[in-house]
Amino acid sequence: MRIGVPREIKNHEYRVGLTPASVQELVGHGHALLVEAGAGEAIGYHDELYRQAGAELVACDQVFSDSDLVIKVKEPQAEERLRLRPGQTLFTYLHLAPDPAQTHDLLASGATCIAYETVTDAAGRLPLLAPMSEVAGRMAIQAGASCLEKAHGGRGVLLGGVPGVPQGRVVILGGGVVGSNALAMAVGLGAQVQVLDKSADVLRRLDAQYGNRIQTLYATNSAVEDVLLQADLVVGAVLVPGASAPRLISAEMVSRMPSGSVLVDVAIDQGGCAETSHATTHDDPTYIVDGVVHYCVANMPGAVARTATQALNNATLPFVLALANQGVAAALRADPHLANGLNVSRGALCNREVGASLDLPVQSLDEALSAMA
Repeated sequence: MRIGVPREIKNHEYRVGLTPASVQELVGHGHALLVEAGAGEAIGYHDELYRQAGAELVACDQVFSDSDLVIKVKEPQAEERLRLRPGQTLFTYLHLAPDPAQTHDLLASGATCIAYETVTDAAGRLPLLAPMSEVAGRMAIQAGASCLEKAHGGRGVLLGGVPGVPQGRVVILGGGVVGSNALAMAVGLGAQVQVLDKSADVLRRLDAQYGNRIQTLYATNSAVEDVLLQADLVVGAVLVPGASAPRLISAEMVSRMPSGSVLVDVAIDQGGCAETSHATTHDDPTYIVDGVVHYCVANMPGAVARTATQALNNATLPFVLALANQGVAAALRADPHLANGLNVSRGALCNREVGASLDLPVQSLDEALSAMA
């Protein structure tokens, strides 16, 4: 199979779909790799490393025109979507629910589009979302701590405090992968931390792990409102797989949060969990609403692109090998967990959550797989 890796073009996105080591693995299985020149330069994966691994270095147009399978990191930008064609497969993060323009473009392309974030495993987890959620969760506390500095618009609070001065108060909404990693960082810095979730099992797990170093709360609307009004830093870490993020924080709640407090909305890829959230970039990461600093960068892991690329490849490579070795249709039929990643197939939408979010008709996975050659 001919596999293409374009250079990412989203704002300050330095990750790359395949590392030289992953390319070498795929070449060893007999596949042809087309890598856009300069795709990994920003993070030390120089063109010569890809040549040594067996890739052909080509221009962007050739990556898209000559590849059967395109491997990316972030959702295709408008100019990339125009390059997709029928019979081609795209494997990347998509996050379609809050993005009707991308969804309609992918449907019009006729390509098969498999989303990292909806691939599952036997336990119902999201193994290709997990590594970036780990990175984003840890980064959320770093970013939030920086935003709390007075020079960055914050209220001038040090999360760990100092002797004789209270620690900063951190509220984490959601105890999944993002929330658990944010929690580890916040506790490590010595902050006062409250974690809210709707799963009693999640709360028990976190309580057993951290004991009285944290406070766990069941996430009722009343509990969310109460903790927000006392928080220095709020991390939005909620996820409904494939669907738009639930809006847990109303504009009215934000208006009553302490002036100079910070909201890091990690759920912004799926539309955000606050009514006041909208996507920002690494160029201009924050804005202020009612005195509250909002950090809503939609590709947070792009800031630590080398670490993030390695972590992502560790998770994606087995699935890329399956698609390449077996062929896309056979691989999807053979693995129902990989098939759950199928969001768009030959002009049809195949994800129910996306369809519900965008009010679009949905073809069942069985119908989509049956229609594949």
